[in-house]
Amino acid sequence: MHSGDFSLFGLAWALAYGVLTIIFLVFGLHRLWILCLYRRHGGRSAPPAGHFDALPIVTVQLPIFNEYYVASRLLRAVASLDYPRDRLEIQVLDDSTDETRELLAEGVRALRSEGFDATHLHRAARTGYKAGALANGMRSARGELFLILDADFVPAPDLLQRTVHYFTDGKVGMVQTRWGHLNRDASWLTQAEAVLLDGHLLLEQTARSRSGRLFNFNGTAGLWRRAAIDEAGGWQHDTLTEDLDLSYRAQLAGWRFLFLPDLVTPAELPVDMAAFKSQQHRWTKGSIQTCLKLLPRVWRSPLPWPLKLEAFIHLTSNFSYLALALLCLLIPPALGAEQNWTRFFLVDVPVFLGTTVSVAAFYLVAQRVLRPDRWWREAWLLPWVLAVGVGLSVSNAKAVLEALVGHQTGFSRTPKFAGSAAAARRYRSTGHVLVPLVELAFALYFGYLIHFAVQVGSYPPLPFLVLFCVGFSHAGIGSMWFRVSDWLDRRGNQPAEAAPAI
Repeated sequence: MHSGDFSLFGLAWALAYGVLTIIFLVFGLHRLWILCLYRRHGGRSAPPAGHFDALPIVTVQLPIFNEYYVASRLLRAVASLDYPRDRLEIQVLDDSTDETRELLAEGVRALRSEGFDATHLHRAARTGYKAGALANGMRSARGELFLILDADFVPAPDLLQRTVHYFTDGKVGMVQTRWGHLNRDASWLTQAEAVLLDGHLLLEQTARSRSGRLFNFNGTAGLWRRAAIDEAGGWQHDTLTEDLDLSYRAQLAGWRFLFLPDLVTPAELPVDMAAFKSQQHRWTKGSIQTCLKLLPRVWRSPLPWPLKLEAFIHLTSNFSYLALALLCLLIPPALGAEQNWTRFFLVDVPVFLGTTVSVAAFYLVAQRVLRPDRWWREAWLLPWVLAVGVGLSVSNAKAVLEALVGHQTGFSRTPKFAGSAAAARRYRSTGHVLVPLVELAFALYFGYLIHFAVQVGSYPPLPFLVLFCVGFSHAGIGSMWFRVSDWLDRRGNQPAEAAPAI
C-alpha cells in the first residue's frame, strides 16, 4: 500500500474521530446547560393558580399486558386514591393473553361491588399497542381528565388531590409527577438505573418545565386534559414512544405542561440486563422515530429559536449511542500515536471536561438534591453507572439504525416482577441473540486494547478502556446469562407462582 493511502486513511480517521468527538462535546456541554437552567429555575413547585369548587371527573386508565404479578397491587392502589367516587372512573385497558385477563376481570368486579365506576376493557388484538389501548378507552370514557398509570406504578392516595387543581388554569394540558423507585437497592444494576433515571426525571424535566421549554409526558404517572389530547390529534401509534409524540404535538398546539418534582409516584426498575436493554431499545428507537416525524414541524413552528434548539437537542440526543458505537471502532489509532502534549492540553483535556466531567456532575447534582444525607456515597457508583450506560450503546445504536431505515417492530413491554422469582422466569425478556454476541466481542476488543495500551505505554486512555470493557462485558454476559437460565428453567418446568390476592 502506498504512503499516500496511509495519509488518506489517517485523514479520514482524524475527520471521523473529530466529528464524533464534537458530537459528544455538544451533548456534554448541554448537560451543563441543563444544570444551569435547573439552578436558575429549580425551586419548589408553585401551587395551583386556583381551586376547583366542584371537582372534575377523572378517568384513571390502566393499560396492562400480561402483568400477572403486579396487576392486583395496582388495582389496590387506585382504589385507595383520595377522590370522590362519583367523580372517579377506572378503566382497566387489558390486552393480556394469559391469566392476567381473569385476574383483572375479578378485580374489576370487586371494585364495582365496593361502589367504584370500574370497567374491564379487553381487546383480542393489540392494535396500536399501548397507544391503541388508550385511544380505545377514551371513546367510552366520561372523564375531563385522564390519569394514566402503568402496571408497576403505585400512586400515593393524595396524587389526584395534589395535581387536579393545576387544571384550573385552562392552558394546562398535562401534569407529570416524578417517578420513584420501589426496588432501587435490589442490585447494582437497579442502583445504576435509578441514578440514570433520576438525572433525567429531576434535572431535565424540571429545568425544561420551569424555563418554559418543551418536555415530555413520561408515559405514566401523569394527568392529561382530554381537550389537549383531542386537539393534538389523539394517541397515535406510528412511533414506539407515543408519550413523547403526543407531548410535542400538544405543546406545539399551544398547551402548557407542568412537571412536579416534589410529587413522587414509585414504580419498579427492570431487574435484569435483558429487560433493561429491551426498555432502553424501545425508548431510543421511539425517540428517533418521533424526531424524524416531528422535528420538521418544530422548526416550522413560531417557537423562539432557543426553544427550537433545545427541542432539537432533546429529540436527537439518542443519536449519541450510534456515535459512541462508531467511536469504539476508532480508538486503536489513538493508542498507537506518540503522545502529543500540546494536543493533550488543547484537545483531550477540554473534551474530557466537556463530556465525562459534565456527565458525572449531572448525576451527582441529581443525587445531592434527592439524597442529601448520602449523596456522597453515590459518587462511588458513578464509574459503574457510566459503564452501564456504555454497555447500552450496541443495543441502542441498533435501535437508532432501525428507526432511520424504517424497520418496524412491535411494542415490547418491560416485564415487572414485584419481587417474584417465578415472575422473573415467566416474563423474562431475552432480546435478539446477536446483540449480546456483539457486546461480548466489544468486551474482548477492549480487553485487547487495555493490554496493548499498557505495552506501548499509553496510560491516559486506560480508565476509559476499562470502563468500556466492564460495560460491554456486563451487557453481554448479563443478557446471555438470562438466555441460559431461561433454557435451564424450561428444562426444569418451573411452576408459576400465584399472584397476590386482590
